[in-house]
Amino acid sequence: MKILNYKDITDADVLISNIEFDDGITAQVSAMLKAVKEGGDKALLDYYSKKFGRVVDTLEVTADEIASAWEAVDPALVESMKLASKNIEEYHAHQLRSDFSMKRDGVILGQKYTPMARAGLYVPGGTAPLPSSVLMNAIPAKIAGVGEIIMATPSGKDGTVAPAILVAAQIAGVHRIFKVAGANAIAAMAFGTETIPQVDVIAGPGNIYVTVAKKLVYGIVGIDMLAGPSEILIIADASANPRHVAADFLSQAEHDTLSTAILLTTSENLAKAVAKEIEVQLDNLPRSEIARKSVADNGKTIITETIEEAVELSNKIAPEHLELCVDDPFALLPLVKNAGSIFMGNNTPEAAGDYFAGTNHVLPTSGTARFSSPLSVDVFVKKSSYLYYTPEALKVEGPHIVRFAEEEQLDAHANSVRFRLGE
Repeated sequence: MKILNYKDITDADVLISNIEFDDGITAQVSAMLKAVKEGGDKALLDYYSKKFGRVVDTLEVTADEIASAWEAVDPALVESMKLASKNIEEYHAHQLRSDFSMKRDGVILGQKYTPMARAGLYVPGGTAPLPSSVLMNAIPAKIAGVGEIIMATPSGKDGTVAPAILVAAQIAGVHRIFKVAGANAIAAMAFGTETIPQVDVIAGPGNIYVTVAKKLVYGIVGIDMLAGPSEILIIADASANPRHVAADFLSQAEHDTLSTAILLTTSENLAKAVAKEIEVQLDNLPRSEIARKSVADNGKTIITETIEEAVELSNKIAPEHLELCVDDPFALLPLVKNAGSIFMGNNTPEAAGDYFAGTNHVLPTSGTARFSSPLSVDVFVKKSSYLYYTPEALKVEGPHIVRFAEEEQLDAHANSVRFRLGE
C-alpha cells in the first residue's frame, strides 16, 4: 500500500474514478432489455436455461419456499434481522415529510406527498446472500407507504433463493419475490412481463450490468442512484487504534478488487502501524485475494499536516463511507461537506451502518456524494404542487402573468388569463 505526503500528491492520487459505461456492456444490456421487453417471461426463462443449463419452473417464489426458509435460518440471525429492522424503521421514520399549504390574499399554494404505487427492489446474489440489502431497500419503501413492494433476486443453480434473503424480505414487508438476475431483473420490473408487474421506481445495488440497465430504463421508471464499487475513507489522529483502522480499511477492500480504501492521518507512526496490520489481517481473510488486489491497486495512505487539511481533502474526494477515527469527531462534523455516510469516533466501524445501526447502507459512490444522498424514504414518494386563485386574486395578479407571457411571445398563455379577466 502506498504511503504519500499531502504536499506531494496529485489529483490522480486521490481521484475515485467515475462509473464508466463501457460501450460493449451497454450494447449487451440494451439487447437484454429489448429481449425482455418483447419476450416477457419466455425471455427470462430462456436466459436461465442458457446461463445455468436448466429450466426454471416458476419465476415467483412460492409461499412454501418462504415457509421452508424460516425453518432453515438460524433463529439467532432472525432475531438480529428483526432488531436491525426496528432500528432501520425508527431512523427512516424521521424522513417522512408533511404536506404544507400557504395563503396570500385569495391565493392558496401547497405541496402534497404521494407514495409510489409500486416499487421494485433488486437484491444481488453474487457470492453470498445479502439480507441486509433487503432490509435497507424495503423498509424505506414500506415507511413511505408504497402500495406494493416487489423484489427481484437471483436464485442459485438449484433454483432456490438463499433462505436468509426470503426471511429478510418477509420481515421488511416485501409483497412478492421473483427469481430474476441482473439486467434482466431491471428490464422485467421496468417494462413488466406476464408474471412480473411493471413498477414506478427501482432501487437497489448491483454489478455494472445492473447499473447500466438502471441508467437505460431511467425515464421509463424512476431509480434510486447509479452505484459504483464501494469506497471507504478514514480520517484518523493519534488516538486511533491501528488494528481497528486496518480492519475498517479492509472491510471495503474485501468487497471487490475495484473497491477503494484511503487513510488520511496526521500521524506517520499510525500510518506505518496500519500498513503492517493490514498485511497481518490480509493473511487471515477468506476473501484475501480480492482484498489484497484492491489494496494494491486502489489503497493508499496520505499523511496531512492537520486533521482539518484531511477533511478538506476528503471533501474533494466525496467518499461513500467516511470514518472520523479521531478523539473529538463532533468538532469535525460541521467541516464535512461531501460524504455518503459519516461514522463518528473510534468505536463506530462502517459495519455498524452496513447492518444494524439504522442508517441506510445504499450510498452514493464515485464522488457523487457531492450532489446526491443515501437511499431514503424520498426515493419512494412523489411531490405534487397545487395552487388555487379566487377571481379577485386573479384580477390582482393577472396583469403580471400576462406581461411574462407577452415577453415570452406565448399569446395563448396570455389569453388564458385575459379571457378570465373579461378582456
